[in-house]
Amino acid sequence: MMIALTSISCTKNTSELGSKENPIKFFLVPAQDLLTLTEQGEILQKYLINDLKLEVRVELPINYISVVEAFGAKRADAAILNTLGYILANDKYGVEAKLKLVNRGRDEYNGQIIAHVDGPKTIKEINGKKFAFVDPASTSGYLLPARLFKQENIKIKESLFAGKHDAVVTAVYQRKVDAGATFHTPPDDDGTPKDARWLLRTQYPDVYQKIKILQLTGPIPNDPIVFRKDIPDELKVKITNSLLKYIKTPEGAKVFKEMYHITDFKEASNKDYDIIREYLKDVGLQARDFVK
Repeated sequence: MMIALTSISCTKNTSELGSKENPIKFFLVPAQDLLTLTEQGEILQKYLINDLKLEVRVELPINYISVVEAFGAKRADAAILNTLGYILANDKYGVEAKLKLVNRGRDEYNGQIIAHVDGPKTIKEINGKKFAFVDPASTSGYLLPARLFKQENIKIKESLFAGKHDAVVTAVYQRKVDAGATFHTPPDDDGTPKDARWLLRTQYPDVYQKIKILQLTGPIPNDPIVFRKDIPDELKVKITNSLLKYIKTPEGAKVFKEMYHITDFKEASNKDYDIIREYLKDVGLQARDFVK
């Protein structure tokens, strides 16, 4: 059993959903370490097949917007989708949020602006510098810093999209850019930082000393688990209940924590994400600006 990076096609399958010919396609947003997502995704896939008694394929697409477009092409049935990606998928394709990710009791998070310790010391000093975003469809990695820069009248000289949060940290660490934007997670109870720098702690043991947080952005509602609008309601309930049950097991707790720092789920609704729609208005953007 193997999941892999995928591109999106528009092939249709008329076989019953959950059959070998037409497995349930469960997508993972490629926000963090791809190897970890692949390894843990394989475990999740095996669990869902055994628990649902249906065929399931967990897929890891090449970028954020690929998850959104997979719903439009009916190539995705369910997904752990980033917050801004959900807004785009909901507005254009009617994708429904059923659960919200929870991290140690929190159902919202922040973004952060980071810089090399020898680089900018304040947000204002980013003006005229080179900056790394994550992905155009990333909330903490694009929308929130874009909003902040507009509010502060900061003009970036040059920018790039690194693709993942750990890639932004790497770009800042290696001085390829002056600053960047990633997700922020509060430290553990023992004080260990768990923001995006944590992903590079093994590769760069001095990452916490070399990269500093300049400012937080947000708040941002945590990522949702979403479903294609036209799959049967009973199947949505069945998958939702399966995930709620799994995260309470030792294996499931480890899988979700490794993938996205998830410790629990809670019920979610579309209105929970209205604040992101307001953020979009603040920067003069709409869903159609991101998707075809």
